[in-house]
Amino acid sequence: MPSFDEVLKEAGEFGRFQKRVFFLLSQTGITFSSLFASVVFLGRAPGNFWCRIPGAADLSERCGWTLEEERNFTVLPLQLGNESVTGECERLDVTWDASVSCTSPLARYGNHSTGNLPLAPCHHHWVYEQPRSSIVSEYDLVCGNAWMLDLSQAILNLGFLAGAFILGYAADRYGRILIYLLSCLGVGICGIIVAFSPNFTVFLIFRFLQGMFGKGTWMTCYVIVTEIVGSDQRMVGIVIQIFFTLGIIILPGIAYLIPTWQGIQLAISLPNFLFLLYYWVVPESPRWLLTRKKGEKALKIMRNIAKHNGKFLSPHYSEITISNEKVSNPSFLDLVRTPQMRRNTLILMYAWFTSALIYQGLVMRLGIIGGNLYLDFFISGAVELPAAFLIIVTIDRIGRRLPFAMGNIVASIACLITAFLPEDIPWLKTTVATLGRLSITIAFEVVYLVNSELYPTTLRNFGVSLCSSLCDLGGIIAPFLLFRLAAIWLELPLIIFSILAAVCGLLVLLLPETKGISLPETVEDVEQL
Repeated sequence: MPSFDEVLKEAGEFGRFQKRVFFLLSQTGITFSSLFASVVFLGRAPGNFWCRIPGAADLSERCGWTLEEERNFTVLPLQLGNESVTGECERLDVTWDASVSCTSPLARYGNHSTGNLPLAPCHHHWVYEQPRSSIVSEYDLVCGNAWMLDLSQAILNLGFLAGAFILGYAADRYGRILIYLLSCLGVGICGIIVAFSPNFTVFLIFRFLQGMFGKGTWMTCYVIVTEIVGSDQRMVGIVIQIFFTLGIIILPGIAYLIPTWQGIQLAISLPNFLFLLYYWVVPESPRWLLTRKKGEKALKIMRNIAKHNGKFLSPHYSEITISNEKVSNPSFLDLVRTPQMRRNTLILMYAWFTSALIYQGLVMRLGIIGGNLYLDFFISGAVELPAAFLIIVTIDRIGRRLPFAMGNIVASIACLITAFLPEDIPWLKTTVATLGRLSITIAFEVVYLVNSELYPTTLRNFGVSLCSSLCDLGGIIAPFLLFRLAAIWLELPLIIFSILAAVCGLLVLLLPETKGISLPETVEDVEQL
């Protein structure tokens, strides 16, 4: 009986069929990256706003004030008394009722200087010039509630974390394509509910669920693409990252054209329903079918692949070698039970955590130029494009390990140099920091490929999902680490990033090289790498 890789070679390792499936599934990267970074535009600053005095709404309606006139009566008296008070988080501790004059609402307080009038913190009743532009104005995430905006992104990352465990496990047990399609349906439905959430609690619940299903779509499509191509073509796992970057580049254009946060949310969520059409064009992974003792279905799919690729499988291919490894429900113990699997798992978990922490930390620190939000965000995405092309050029010439290690080492050196460059050479600090961003992006993209190549088919989806969950943990920690340490010394986060990246660069050299090697089918295959 021929092995799966022998049959795949005869059917075509990257023919017309695989190219079509690859292109279709790659679109998932665009929607996933848009979800990943959407908080930048969903939570953008709402423009000018101020705290409304109790009773001011009724008085404004009775007096026929415009919003600007109401603001002048509300905020200007505050600023006359104290120039540092903006009227955003504090208001005059007064109440306006029917007895208040329309022309001079503060006249009832006699000769008291407005500077001597008592102030009260604002807890609600904010007025926004752009009331529906973002979730900040929709749910009053300002002043004492500003931390809730950070919470919304942390909740999304928690959803990614849950998706890595729950849907990664489900994809190994119930099939790749089934979980992919269910996840696409979940992202679309939850995205619509998020857009029309009546309150912030409902918003957070379904943003968590959207993150969970979003991670399911991204990780599962990545594994499917990796499993249907030959060992010499697995750099498609790197190319698929370009579509993630395209999503980052496209997102500011969507946000620029759509003025409301609900519109942006729907624009990045609704395309997931189109992916349900893949049910008729993307088959189940034949590698997975073999691990579930479904050799006949796997062979049928392989014959279909060969037909679309203009090839023909030999008639004696009536069966494909099926893994003799006992298939059970995957668990973390399966990933650390044997020496090589244990070493790979621990190093990959650290690599995911470090890459995410440094990547997000550098993005937040740089601010990319400053000024125009849409242009800055576009540039931040464009910076990542060279990373994928550099990997494509080197990955099949020098292997995986060296680019993986060098990406971390160069990022470490760049962070260290940036920390000690003088402030009066801003262009040089920005350039070196951008080099660090490019280098850690290379490491980030290589870890996707290496992770999928170092696990057997029976554990691949679960292993990739579990290890990449550390990426989500790094994403949760990054803003807190950055801002807490920067309060002590502005460049201290860069020192920490440098140490983490240097350690990672050395550790990944302990991983086996997977260039040109067939994907392992069993744990025994991994131990013999």
